[in-house]
Amino acid sequence: MREFIKVMKALSDPNRVKMIKLLQRRVLCVCEIQEALGLAQSTASKHLKILEEAGLITFSKEGLWVNYRPADGARNPYAASLLGNLRHWLEQDAEVQALVERLPEVRREFICGN
Repeated sequence: MREFIKVMKALSDPNRVKMIKLLQRRVLCVCEIQEALGLAQSTASKHLKILEEAGLITFSKEGLWVNYRPADGARNPYAASLLGNLRHWLEQDAEVQALVERLPEVRREFICGN
């Protein structure tokens, strides 16, 4: 039950749900996520840590970049199930649609200058 509760708590925050929806579109770094959602870097990082601990996202380091993506669900079957459903859920939500439409403009090259 502990793993189920961890996933549900991680998805209880609207910003974390939005992060998942964005990451289902493409791999993002923290600066891209904070830019897309209008969050402080520390806030975005805290949300990402909660999602990672719940088994909803993973990250990989490539040079100076830390790239985030949805988890494959192997670590937590509850996360796998909810990630599968979230692919379809909220697609018609106005906030999610606005974020997705803006996503092509959110590029680390423009934000961080690297």
